Amino acid sequence: MRRTRIVATIGPASDSDEVLKELVKAGVDVFRLSFAHGDIPSCLERLRRIRAIAPDLAIMVDIPGPKIRAGSFGTLSVALSVGEEIELAEAFGEESTARRITVERENVLEQLKEGDKVHIGDGGVSLEIVRLAAPVTARVTSGGSVMGKPGLSLPSSIMNDRLPTEEDRARLEALRDEEFEILAVSFVRSGFDVESVRAVLKRDDVMIMSKIETVEGIENLNEIIEHSDSIMVARGDLGVRLPIEEVPHLQKEMVRLGIRYARPVVVATQMLESMTHAQVPTRAEVTDVANAVLDGASAVMLSGETAIGDDPVGVVLTMDRIVRRAEESFPYAAWGAGLGVQRLAASSTQSSRVTAAITGAAWRAAMDEDAVAIVACTRSGMTARAISRFRPPMPIVAITPSESTARQMRGSWGIQEIVISPAQDIDTLCEVAIAELKRCGIANTGDAVVLMAGSASGGTAITDTVRMIIVP
Repeated sequence: MRRTRIVATIGPASDSDEVLKELVKAGVDVFRLSFAHGDIPSCLERLRRIRAIAPDLAIMVDIPGPKIRAGSFGTLSVALSVGEEIELAEAFGEESTARRITVERENVLEQLKEGDKVHIGDGGVSLEIVRLAAPVTARVTSGGSVMGKPGLSLPSSIMNDRLPTEEDRARLEALRDEEFEILAVSFVRSGFDVESVRAVLKRDDVMIMSKIETVEGIENLNEIIEHSDSIMVARGDLGVRLPIEEVPHLQKEMVRLGIRYARPVVVATQMLESMTHAQVPTRAEVTDVANAVLDGASAVMLSGETAIGDDPVGVVLTMDRIVRRAEESFPYAAWGAGLGVQRLAASSTQSSRVTAAITGAAWRAAMDEDAVAIVACTRSGMTARAISRFRPPMPIVAITPSESTARQMRGSWGIQEIVISPAQDIDTLCEVAIAELKRCGIANTGDAVVLMAGSASGGTAITDTVRMIIVP
């Protein structure tokens, strides 16, 4: 199986039932739904429809945070040329044009100063404020084409809303009883932001994914990772708030640190951007995707390529080929050996430290005996994610009584999930695991399999047992 996961953003180009089904066949593991576009009832209708179409995949819901958006430019590209002057106006529900960009947030234009930079979308198009007297006027300093409802990146002094925003709260309350697995939170700046969102959502079965896209997010990275269940390297906004040459190095640091703490890490933004309209990606984009895989990323994400692109299915098929080829060159043994010498912070919970130690022992045993698989018996998915951080060359099979947990693991590196009935003792779990591995052709008589589970004395909350099983 392909181990690095593919996340596809759903938008106008991919919203039909037919395209969604084709995307599942093409290899999508996680569907990303932005709750920044459209009203809440229409967003919920789309969520429910996609869950019905893809009952086994993970669904990631992305809430807007303090993101400021422009009014829609429509479905056709609008060209903004260097040197042109454009009016900025506060308005809601009005379309933007090449001469007038509407800003859908109250009281932000009055906070701008002459010389301030405004970046559109992922920063390819940039403006500079030249006049503040009404109407506020900006000059295009970096031109290009825009479409849809792009985000606007303003100076960080203006983007100081606390999380969750009032808009986020309304969406979180509406999502409380919905069936989804991952909540992506924009512009996370601290661990307190993460816990504030978690307190409003009031759900333990949803993974909180922090999007790292601000200077404060980088400065507080360790703290954010400890409080989060997953993180996203959001290179678009990150690249307009920090020197762009820093982004590749920050990406590598975030991937390493996130995986050290057994947090899945998604690398996002412009991975195959040219395929929004082109049939093939650029060589640089192919290299970018491959490097994310070789960095150890848990998942790579498609944004506009599948949301508004000409051929969403073709993009996913291309991404799948690139990822599979990169995985052939992944340094599995070296990665695990390098990770094995690291320790979790003393501030981590005892159960996390015990699980980390047990999974480290399981990885070493599997490598020493050339095991054909590592089996993790898990309720929350934590044990499976903890062994996944070692990036072992053999399959990881997660046995869980929770269908929600099984779907969540579609966003984690290299985990194959099996759902079983609850309340099985460890001996029964071993029998179920071996039978399933033999049925799938992963294990044959005489092969070694490593299994991890919680013992009766240790309790189900802690994985404290490792068994080496020789397949009968």
